[in-house]
Amino acid sequence: MDRQQSLLQLAQKMSAATAAADWTALVAVNTLMAAALPTMAAQGPWSPAERAALAALRQLHLQAQHCAHLASGELAARMSEMQSNKEGWMAYAMTGEDNELDEHSDPAATGTTA
Repeated sequence: MDRQQSLLQLAQKMSAATAAADWTALVAVNTLMAAALPTMAAQGPWSPAERAALAALRQLHLQAQHCAHLASGELAARMSEMQSNKEGWMAYAMTGEDNELDEHSDPAATGTTA
């Protein structure tokens, strides 16, 4: 496969992984890219079409980085929110367990007989 075709395939994979927010696939594409690009560069000068494909891949890589950064920020905010509400979640969980135990231990409370 020629370099231009390889670059276009990498770009397609990166674009799809970014659009799907598939971080595992994005890591795999990034790893593949890191291994393939030096090998491609060692093959000699880039043609104009190859340079265009490389520029498109670079742009998609920057876009993927931006999306990953945004997702990371959203996750950090969500985790911070969960941490600040931890006591409330724990109290709610404890209350739910207590109610479930009460219902099972007192047949009169549910209107059932053993």
